[in-house]
Amino acid sequence: MDRNTITGMLLMCAVIFGFMWLNRPSEAELAEQQRIQDSIAAVQAEQQVNNNAPTAMLSPDDVAQLHAVLAERASDSTGRVINDGKVNLTLQADRIAGTVRVGDQEINYDDLLSASADPAHVQAVNLVKQAVEDFAKNGAFAQSLKGTEQLITLRNDSLEIELSTKGGVISRAKLLAYKGVNEPQVQLFTPEDNQYSFTLSNNTQRFETKDFYFTPKQLNDSTVEMTITLDGGSQWGLRYTLVPQSYMVRVEMIQQAMNRIIPLNINSVDFTWHQKMARHEDGKMFEERNSAIYYKLSGKSGDVDYTKENGIDSKDLKDRLKWFAAKNQFFSAVLISDQPLVGAHIESKSFDKNDADYQKYLKDLNIRTTMSYSSDKAQPISFYFFLGPNRYPLLSGYDKYSPGEDLKLTRLIPLGWKLFRWINTGIIIPVFTWLGKFFTSYGIIILILTILIKLVLSPLTFKSYMSQAKMRVLSPEIAEINEKYPGQDNAMKRQQKTMELYNLAGANPMGGCLPMLLQMPILIAMFTFFPSCIELRGQAFLWANDLSAPDKIVQWPGQIPFITNYFGNHISLFCLLMTVTNILYTYLTMQSQQQQNAMPGMKWMMYLMPLMFLVFFNNYASGLSYYYFISLLITIAQTYLCRAFVNEDKVRAQIAANRKKPKKKTGFMARLEEAQRQQQAMLREQEKRKGKAKR
Repeated sequence: MDRNTITGMLLMCAVIFGFMWLNRPSEAELAEQQRIQDSIAAVQAEQQVNNNAPTAMLSPDDVAQLHAVLAERASDSTGRVINDGKVNLTLQADRIAGTVRVGDQEINYDDLLSASADPAHVQAVNLVKQAVEDFAKNGAFAQSLKGTEQLITLRNDSLEIELSTKGGVISRAKLLAYKGVNEPQVQLFTPEDNQYSFTLSNNTQRFETKDFYFTPKQLNDSTVEMTITLDGGSQWGLRYTLVPQSYMVRVEMIQQAMNRIIPLNINSVDFTWHQKMARHEDGKMFEERNSAIYYKLSGKSGDVDYTKENGIDSKDLKDRLKWFAAKNQFFSAVLISDQPLVGAHIESKSFDKNDADYQKYLKDLNIRTTMSYSSDKAQPISFYFFLGPNRYPLLSGYDKYSPGEDLKLTRLIPLGWKLFRWINTGIIIPVFTWLGKFFTSYGIIILILTILIKLVLSPLTFKSYMSQAKMRVLSPEIAEINEKYPGQDNAMKRQQKTMELYNLAGANPMGGCLPMLLQMPILIAMFTFFPSCIELRGQAFLWANDLSAPDKIVQWPGQIPFITNYFGNHISLFCLLMTVTNILYTYLTMQSQQQQNAMPGMKWMMYLMPLMFLVFFNNYASGLSYYYFISLLITIAQTYLCRAFVNEDKVRAQIAANRKKPKKKTGFMARLEEAQRQQQAMLREQEKRKGKAKR
C-alpha cells in the first residue's frame, strides 16, 4: 500500500468521525429513545403473560357432577341448595343458578361456564370444584366442614374440661387438685396431643366427625350440647354433662331423623382415639414404665389386661369390652361404655430417644373400636369419660356407674400379684387411708404405718430370734460333730448326727428363716404400693420434695453405661441411708447366726445384696426407701431388745429339759431321715457296683 492510499483512508476516517460527532443525539433524545424501548418491552411482556395465563371454566363433566350433587340435596322452598359460605348454588327445574363469592366480589354461576384468565374467575371455578368434592364425599355433613372454632368450659371442684366446636370433642382436661411439673394444674391432655372421633357411614359415604364444626348450646352450668343441623331437619350431636363433685363426664349421642341420612341396616359406628401421652412427673423412666393402654373385657368376670410397657405392642381384640384407658403412672383417661364395645384394635408405641417428642411425651397410643348404633334412636350411644387420678378409694367408688358389673377400675393401680394385691387392698390401703384422716404429713403416716406393721409381725421376729439363740447355744456341739466326722466321706453321717441333735434339743434350723419368709409378702406388697400411691405425689418430708419420686441430693448430666437405666443419674439420700442400715443389719445377723457351715464366699454375698438394692432402688419413690429405712431401724432395735430380754442360760436349760423328754419325730424330721436313709442305700449300691467292676 503506497503513501497516497494511506493518506486517503485517514482522511475518510476523519470525515466519518467528524460527521458522527456533529450529529450525536442530545440527552433528551437519548431519554426518549429509552422510554420507547421500555414501552415496547412492557407491551411484549404483557402479551407473553396473557398468552401463558391459565384460563378456567366449569367443564361439562364438572357441571354434570355438580348437577348430581345438587339433585341429592334435600329440597326446600327455593330448591336444592349448596351453601358453604362462599359457594351458593341452587338447582331448580333442572337449572343451576347462583353466585360464588371471591373476597368482596360475587361472580355469577353462568359466567363460570366460559373460559377466563381473570384470577377471581379462576378462584371461583376452583371453589365450586372443591365444594362439589366436599359435598360428594360428606353429603349432608358437608355444610359443617367450614366454621370458626369456639371453646366452652365446664368446671366443678375437681375437674375442668374444655369443649371445642371443631369435632365436638373434649379438647382439654385439667385436674384442679394436682399440680403439674411446670404448670399450676395437671393437664391430662391438650388439643395438641389428644383427638377422638366417630365415623358414621351410609351405603356409599363415611363421615368423620372430627372434620365438622358443631353448634354449641349450653343447657346449664354442667351440660353442653354440640350439634350439627343437616338437610331435611335431621340433626346429630353429642351431649356432655360434667358430673358434680366427680371426675366423670357423661357423654350421650343425640340425634333426630338421622334415618333419612343413615339407613337402618347400618348398625354400628367406629370410634377412634389417638393420644400422645404427656409427661406429668419429673422422672421419665418410672413414669413411662407405668404407662400403657388398659382394657377390661365385658361381663361380671371380665378380666383387665394391658399393653406392654416398652417398645411397640399392638393387639386385635375380638371380645366385647367394657372400658379401655390411656393409663399413666398416677392419672388415667378412661372410656366406660354403657353397652359393650364390639372388639378393638389397640397400639402402644414408645418414643425413640432421637424423636423430637421424646422428652415431652411417654407413649403414642391408638385405639379403634366399634359401638352398636341405630339411626332411628334418639340416644343410640352413651358412655362415661373418667378423667382423673389413679386413687384407690376414688376408683373403688365408681362401680355405681355400672350396675350389676364390677368395673375393676382399681386394676389401673398396679399393686402386685394376687396375694400381694390382697395385702395392699385389704390391709395396707385401708390403714393408710385411715391414718390420713388424723395426720397431714405423709412422712409421719409412713412412720406410724411402719411401726404398726412391725408390731403385728413382732411375734414372728421374736420367734426368729429365739431360733437363732438356740442355734448359738448348740454351736459348740455342732462343732464337735464336725470334728468327729470330718471330710466329704462322712458328710451323710455328719448331717444325720446334726439333725439328731436338733431333734433332741427341740431346735429347728429353719426356725429363723421361716418367720422371715412369712414377712416377705408384706415387704413385697409395700414395694408395689409406694410407687403407685398418688397420695404421696408432691408431698414433702424432711429433705425429700416429693415422696413419690427419688430424693435427689446429688445429680449429674452424664450417663453411666449399663447402670443408668436402673440407677439413674443421681443419688437418693433415703436409698443411701437404707443401704447403710441394711449393711449394719446384715452384720448383726451374721454375728448372731452360726456360720461354720456357710458356703465359701457367702459372707461377701450377704454384703453384696444391700449394694445391689442401692442400684435398683435409687430410682424408686423416696417414700419406699424411707419405709425400708425405718423398717430396718426398727428391726435392729428389736434385735437388741431380744438380746436384752432373752437369757441364753435359760435357753440352755430349756434345751437340756427338751432332751430329757421323749421325742416324737416330726413329719419334717421323719421325711428328712427317710431321704438320708435312701441316699445312704443308693451310695452303698454304687460302691458295690464299683467293686464288681474292679473285679
